[in-house]
Parts: sequence; structure tokens; C-alpha cells
Amino acid sequence: MKRLSRLLGLSSEERRLLIKSALLLGVIRAAMWLLPFQTLCRLAGKDRPDAAGLKADQDSIKRVARAVTRAARYVPSTCLSQALATMVLLRRIGQPACLRIGVSKGEKGDFKAHAWVESEGSIVIGNMADLSHFSVLPPLEGKL
Repeated sequence: MKRLSRLLGLSSEERRLLIKSALLLGVIRAAMWLLPFQTLCRLAGKDRPDAAGLKADQDSIKRVARAVTRAARYVPSTCLSQALATMVLLRRIGQPACLRIGVSKGEKGDFKAHAWVESEGSIVIGNMADLSHFSVLPPLEGKL
């Protein structure tokens, strides 16, 4: 009941964006199992032709990140699926976004990876206190 009242407390625009985010997270999660990573990134990285020339304001960018973060509470997802969903939603509103993937070696020698999205030099989603411990892989744009 509490969740429903929170959902109803959102504006219609925020509610739509939250629902889009949840659906997109589910689709991306399934696609991660079914498609090669290069194909998934190529599809996620496509810009919308009708969004050319548009540029989102900071509030819109924050709304997208907040919606994906909220949706991730209810739809099982990883940092990679959240980053891909954020990138898709930002590009749909004409905002350039870049997927970043970093890797590091853990304290016990285990492999760790993390994904986040940057737009205009700022981290939109996936920021962590210890992000500097990750070695960032080269950007995937233009290579897929």
C-alpha cells in the first residue's frame, strides 16, 4: 500500500518515466541473456533521429537517473543494466551519454567490474566512492 501511495504521489511525467525505466530494465536484463554484448550496446547506443539537435537540461538528466534508480529497487538489475537503461533514456531526449566500464582487482585478487554513465563530463548514474580504484576501459562508441 505504501508503494502505491508513493507511485500515486509522483507527477504524471515522473510516473511515466518510472514505468518506462522499469520496462526498459526488464528488456535490457532479458537482452543481456539473449544478445551478444556488442549488439546490445549498439542497440542501446542508437540516437533517436527526432531528438537530433535537442539537449536536455540538468533537471531532466537528474529525473532520468532518479527514475532508473527507483525502478531498480523493483526490477532485478546490475550496474550495467542500469547504465544501459540510463543511456537509452538520455539519448531519447537528445542528451549525449557515454557508457563507461571499469575493472579492478579486489583485495583477495578477485575481479571486479562496474558500469556507469557520463554525460558532458559528469557521472549521471553509477557513481561510487571508490570509483578511482577502477581502470576505465576505452569507450565503446564507434567500435561496435
